[in-house]
Amino acid sequence: MQIRSKALLLVAVMLMTVSGFTLAQSDEVTFRCYQDGSECDVYTDLLATFTEDTGIDVRVDIVPYANVDEQLPLQVEAGEAPDMARITNFGIYDGQYLDASEYISEEEAEAWLANYPGPILDAMSNGVEGALGGFPDAFTVTGPYINETLFELAGVELPDAETATWEDWTAAGAEVQEALSTDELTVYAIAMDRTGHRFAGPAMTMGATLINDEGMFTVDTEGYREMAMLLNRWHEEGITPQEVWIGSGGSLANAVDLFVNGQLAVYETGSWNIGNFGENIGGNFDWAAIPNPQGAGGSTGVAGGAAVAAFAQTDNPEEVAQVLAYLTSEEVGREFAERTLSLSANSAVAEGGLEYQTENEDIVAALNVFAAEVPKLQDQAAALNVNPFAFAYYRNSADRITQYLVGELTLEEALAALQEDIDDAVEAATE
Repeated sequence: MQIRSKALLLVAVMLMTVSGFTLAQSDEVTFRCYQDGSECDVYTDLLATFTEDTGIDVRVDIVPYANVDEQLPLQVEAGEAPDMARITNFGIYDGQYLDASEYISEEEAEAWLANYPGPILDAMSNGVEGALGGFPDAFTVTGPYINETLFELAGVELPDAETATWEDWTAAGAEVQEALSTDELTVYAIAMDRTGHRFAGPAMTMGATLINDEGMFTVDTEGYREMAMLLNRWHEEGITPQEVWIGSGGSLANAVDLFVNGQLAVYETGSWNIGNFGENIGGNFDWAAIPNPQGAGGSTGVAGGAAVAAFAQTDNPEEVAQVLAYLTSEEVGREFAERTLSLSANSAVAEGGLEYQTENEDIVAALNVFAAEVPKLQDQAAALNVNPFAFAYYRNSADRITQYLVGELTLEEALAALQEDIDDAVEAATE
């Protein structure tokens, strides 16, 4: 063990040198940050204001995602963690998070706990109730888009987006397909990305209990069966592109190109495609994000995204806690979301509405639709991605569902096999 610890420490020091990092001054808070867009640039600006107001220096080190994904875990294990980091893998740092609640006011802690999804906060709590080790700073949420122009051309009335079910959108999309498809070109009614992640939101909407009270996966529930049967019906009736779920060779597949090319009426994917659609559809047709359909389980997508976390190794716990309290405040959270064009995980921010800083009205409209989905998320929908055994579900679900779609397994056999896959993977991971 001693040799391993020394080796990890040596690796960490070498990685820090290669990456251009130097040890911070003892009174400086270090923040390791990766960005998909402008997130870390905005943090740098916001924290410069924080420094002016408090005198607490914060250094934002902007790094590639690979640094956070591959190098940071080694450095944390070796005892050479930065004070804070922007992360996506929560379980790997269990036991290593700082509890900021010990260093901030009761009012700040209460707002933090109230405004962010409990399952995600719990994933950064070291298993201690009420502990605050970090917060999700930007959400992704699964949900559907529609091609409004196709509906208009087909003369098909749009269902009421606030009350419509998946059955309603299926029927409406099928009418569009029937009206507009030709021998030369098929317009498809509806499609869903080939992944258990995208499948989970509609299944939960239909009443699936995918994660039970013990945090374990239970796939054979009525809502999960109902969504599987609806997806199967899409294929049997030829209203969905067969190549997405059946012809993808067992890999994750999507229908992005079909939607961008104007051949798809209803598309279940997620908020991460907003920028893609805004840029690549342009004025070719009118498109929109719509609320997740209603069902026995309400209306929910599935959450994903990044979080800002603090590590217990810090020499400056009080200062780090103050930084986190500042970033979780409603005013700062709102500015961050508006400037980065992201979905705020802060429910107070999401419910208050956002004025996104872009001139593309389609992007603004879609962001606002998805932002309104955040407060509606079921607890299990927020907990799915941070569940320590999510890998077991994701690794096997799409393949087992596909076996049902192509007739290799009955639905009962597919769900039983999927549950066994998950149970075996969990057992292997916990031995």
